[in-house]
Amino acid sequence: MHAYSLNLRGTLMPLDRPRLMAVVNCTPDSFYAGGRNGSVDLAIRAWDAGADLVDVGGQSTRPGAEPVGAAEEWRRLQPVLEGLLAVRPEARVSVDTYRAEVARRAVEAGAVLVNDVSGGALDPELWPVVADAGVPYVLTHLQGTPETMQDRPTYSDVVADVHLALGTRLHQAREAGLGDILIDVGFGFGKTLEQNYALLAALESFHILGAPLLVGVSRKSMVYKALGTGPEAALNGTTALHAWALDRGAHFLRVHDVEAAREVLTLFHQFHPAPLPGPWPA
Repeated sequence: MHAYSLNLRGTLMPLDRPRLMAVVNCTPDSFYAGGRNGSVDLAIRAWDAGADLVDVGGQSTRPGAEPVGAAEEWRRLQPVLEGLLAVRPEARVSVDTYRAEVARRAVEAGAVLVNDVSGGALDPELWPVVADAGVPYVLTHLQGTPETMQDRPTYSDVVADVHLALGTRLHQAREAGLGDILIDVGFGFGKTLEQNYALLAALESFHILGAPLLVGVSRKSMVYKALGTGPEAALNGTTALHAWALDRGAHFLRVHDVEAAREVLTLFHQFHPAPLPGPWPA
């Protein structure tokens, strides 16, 4: 079975080993204080620390976040995206947005992947933009919207329901012309603490959908609420969840702390040198 790979505007990134996506939030209201007001310097440090992608976003998607509009979102992230590429032209930048206009501008400025927390549900023009650009896409499961997603999220069976929803949207995205697609079960996006851990425990079952898995648990409430702390004290717990996600076949980790996550990948490779799961056999 061959490994997955991503075509990043003509450069192939094989996913035979885990990769890191660094979080650079250009927002004043992200849930983690260390991840707010992202700068060019922060983006450079993330890339130099070994991130495989630097994920730049200008709209907070924390629970209850208010939308700011495409113009303000772009105003926030543009200088960081363009500033990083000016200093590190070899850097690979992804854009964290659910808006078509922001995605279009970001790709034109050099972004090589679109990371959409809404799974295409919040802007019907986003998928045509991604398909036209020919860049990889992260399809995330979200119940509701960022403003409402934590208002009593309800599922018959969270694993089965998310599996069905992602499978349906994955098929629709491919029918819409999207090429390389990663799937994200959406930890914290319309899930309770217990539902998040049920998804983590069952993460391996999502390989049957035939797409690489991206996992974003870094410093989220599923870590710090379980520990009775806050985002600033959640690095050790995040590291533990990263190890468990990798053991269940995660291809990408989306992280705030690149150096710590890189150590997890290094140690994971020591006892799991075999390639990660590739496309499910027909």
